[in-house]
Amino acid sequence: MVHFATSQERRALGQARRKQVRRQDQAHWDAKLRQRDPLALVAESMRGRVPQLVTLKYERMLASPFGFFRGAVPVMAADLALLPHTGIVNQICGDAHVRNLGAFAAPDGRLLFDINDFDETIRGPFEWDLKRLATSLVLAARENAASEAKTEAGANAKAEAKDEREAVLRFVRSYHKLLATLARMPVIEVARFQVHRLQRISPVSQALLKAERATPLHTRDALTVETPRGRRFRDEPPELRRLTPQQARPVLAAMKPYRESLQPERQHFLEQYRPVDVAFKVVGMGSVGLRDFLIYLEGNGERDPLFLQVKEEPGSAYAPYLAGAVGMTGSANENQGRRVAEGQRAMQFASDPFLGWTTIANRDYVVRQLNDHKGTIAVDDLQGQGLVDYAEMCGELLARGHARSGDPCMLAGYMGSGTKFGDALAKFAEAYADQTEKDWRALKKSRS
Repeated sequence: MVHFATSQERRALGQARRKQVRRQDQAHWDAKLRQRDPLALVAESMRGRVPQLVTLKYERMLASPFGFFRGAVPVMAADLALLPHTGIVNQICGDAHVRNLGAFAAPDGRLLFDINDFDETIRGPFEWDLKRLATSLVLAARENAASEAKTEAGANAKAEAKDEREAVLRFVRSYHKLLATLARMPVIEVARFQVHRLQRISPVSQALLKAERATPLHTRDALTVETPRGRRFRDEPPELRRLTPQQARPVLAAMKPYRESLQPERQHFLEQYRPVDVAFKVVGMGSVGLRDFLIYLEGNGERDPLFLQVKEEPGSAYAPYLAGAVGMTGSANENQGRRVAEGQRAMQFASDPFLGWTTIANRDYVVRQLNDHKGTIAVDDLQGQGLVDYAEMCGELLARGHARSGDPCMLAGYMGSGTKFGDALAKFAEAYADQTEKDWRALKKSRS
């Protein structure tokens, strides 16, 4: 008879992983471990992108160390792969950072706040998400400090260091606390669990207000203009460029396989919309240079718009380091848009009802709604206590995502009690933020 491990046995398995990587050893980072030049990894990641947009991506990465960090996932993926890991596997976001959480509309119309960017998602070691998000908290704190007029440099430096460390400690503490709670809950209750008190956190309440205003009609007015033939996309290159009918044809043809990736009841609703126009759009930071199309559709007239984003998805930056590892990655032949969509569904409490995937000219794409009640966090909103409160909420949302797609008992068993894991993550985040600043300066020098 098959033996099913009890929750106590799974917790013990997690605790046993401390022999593989002690919790205090999660603090370790040493650039001497590197086997590849980070700038070479960045250059390699530009291959296959739209050549005219590669310069734009470099410009955005040069803006600040945090900008470099956002655009250099392949660098951190390679660095994390050099370190010993727990082997405790769940779906990871892969690009967990403070700007990759935001507000959006759930299928029932309610506004939610959750992780909302899954381009790099894959099944991998849980601590990789924590290390990336913790580092982003440090870099966000430093970027805000650098943008302020400093009249007392010494005092500001001390306050900055205190804020960034406290933010990371609160982030890990809240992740740990909620994970311990979820490990004791009935499984179905874990699936239903929602994070509350979001409105009480200032940066989140501001994102929710932005999302409330970002209606489909607001998006229509921002992206389209009235013409004698009805509404059409604005033509504002390089950020937004209308496609000719010939250019739009393969994008519209990809709607058929996309439709088949949706659940039957959602296919029914999609069929009630007709495509009107197609455009190419520049988006994000890590995605700059990848092919990104917008399809403008109308249902019951102009006041019933639907915007679908058809976004190119290469493989996850983590995939080369997880190939062949049991339970850590799917088939290399899978549609990468499907990887993103299914990873998103695994981690989010509720996902976009039109989330799916397709293929255009042998390239994989994820398809989703664009700007349907979406609102994001601005880095300059994350200052002082606002950063610390936001970090605490990030910990809860990441814990829920990991518990939904992994084993909260194993995770709780590894983390245990006390502060060893949190202290280690704070040290790692500070050290890796320092490394990111060095890499950014090296990029600036190489591009000057």
